[in-house]
Amino acid sequence: MSAADEGGNRTLGQLVATATTELSALVHDEIALAKAELRDGAKRAAIGSSAGIVAGVLVLFSLPVLSFALAYGFHAWTDLHLGWCFLIVGVLYWLLAGALGGLAYAKIRKVRPPRKSIREAKETAAVLGNVKPHPRAALNGGPAPRDVTRSSA
Repeated sequence: MSAADEGGNRTLGQLVATATTELSALVHDEIALAKAELRDGAKRAAIGSSAGIVAGVLVLFSLPVLSFALAYGFHAWTDLHLGWCFLIVGVLYWLLAGALGGLAYAKIRKVRPPRKSIREAKETAAVLGNVKPHPRAALNGGPAPRDVTRSSA
């Protein structure tokens, strides 16, 4: 409801209540925006971290077990020396780990700070920083109120 809706007859209390309600809604909207941006960044970080963990686990735990099986399979299939077969298996594992590591790096690199929320918060702070409260003296015609934030001692 605006001042024009009531013909400009709103009291100071009504104006303050309206301003407080609108400011509260603005703050809630900015918090919701920040949560959405952080959730998106956290999701990307989780995917990248998971890929990195999987790459590490794959390299560490599968090498001893699968290397033997795969190397003996290459040896039976190609009649290469067993040493060459183990080397081929090791290179295959490192290539797979490199691909997963690259995926992890790409996902983590895309994580960004919540730029929209920061920009909106700065704009709100700038607007609120320019708003000066009216002294009580102007409202009720008396002397200006004493500054209670400074110590008189």
